[in-house]
Amino acid sequence: MLSFTEENYLKAVLKLTVNGDTKSDAGTNKLAAYLNVKPATATDMLKKLKEKKLIDYEKYGKITLSETGKLKAVEIIRKHRLWETFLFEKLDFTWDEVHEVAEQLEHIHSPKLIDKLDEFLGYPSFDPHGDAIPNAKGELRIAKQKPLSAVSPETSCKMIGVRDNSTTFLKYVTQLGLAINTSIKIISRQEFDGSMEIEMNGKTATVSQKFAENILVD
Repeated sequence: MLSFTEENYLKAVLKLTVNGDTKSDAGTNKLAAYLNVKPATATDMLKKLKEKKLIDYEKYGKITLSETGKLKAVEIIRKHRLWETFLFEKLDFTWDEVHEVAEQLEHIHSPKLIDKLDEFLGYPSFDPHGDAIPNAKGELRIAKQKPLSAVSPETSCKMIGVRDNSTTFLKYVTQLGLAINTSIKIISRQEFDGSMEIEMNGKTATVSQKFAENILVD
């Protein structure tokens, strides 16, 4: 059985190397920065994961998950996103509260419990943040998405997810009146700084380019 820390590393490697239909490289420094640990600490853990044949890794080289490691990482993400959905839909947690609690619940080792949870929720495809939930076979449905910043002025779209799951960002999104499936119309974009004027729910707001890059739309 893997430790909580080992599971967190596998999940982090998967998130850093697979983004939708695209793949990118992850090295020790990038992984350490993502997990907010020292590179030496990350190196020690990577050695342990390699000994367990969960990753392929050479010093100063890129990190890739083995087939076993990838299956384990997908399993952890499935549990995390199912717990987020349960907390949001059934226990009235807000979408900025669910992540921290799900971080604890995702380490429960009971396949039967997770399968029952999935069934209880009606086999959801996406969590409260719009992230795809892997099914019991480890299959992941990838939604066609792009950042709000890529949408042309005088065009309408629908919010389907967020890139930034931090509490501060999600609270700001909520304050603006945005949520999953909210329709958004782009009124204008400033060429100088990329800020955008948008309309949603009959209200208008001006948002920064950074904000628009973290809102995912269809």
